[in-house]
Amino acid sequence: VQLQASGGGLVQPGGSLRLSCAASGSIFSIDTMDWYRQAPGKERELVAAITSGGSTNYADSVKGRFTISRDNAKNTVYLQMNSLKPEDTAPYYCRAEVMRYGRSQWNIYWGQGTQVTVSS
Repeated sequence: VQLQASGGGLVQPGGSLRLSCAASGSIFSIDTMDWYRQAPGKERELVAAITSGGSTNYADSVKGRFTISRDNAKNTVYLQMNSLKPEDTAPYYCRAEVMRYGRSQWNIYWGQGTQVTVSS
């Protein structure tokens, strides 16, 4: 199973970006899909999460600005980021809880990270 993240870049404060993360491989089912970030010198933090049923959870710092969504048919999760601030600058990592075909347990997989830089 591989997770391929994309959509990062350089944006001015107040701007927007949309991240995508597509899961591929021998996937039977995906439960929760998340976005994390880790700014330099800080611990990795959960930004947003979405269950297979569509329930969402956000870090307080991004509520009202970021929106997580998913397309279950495409095994893809998105993060729409609006009103970006310099403190949002970090590499963003996607994560998924996956059950592979022929297996009976859930495993965690991470994407490679995509850099978001908010600067004027």
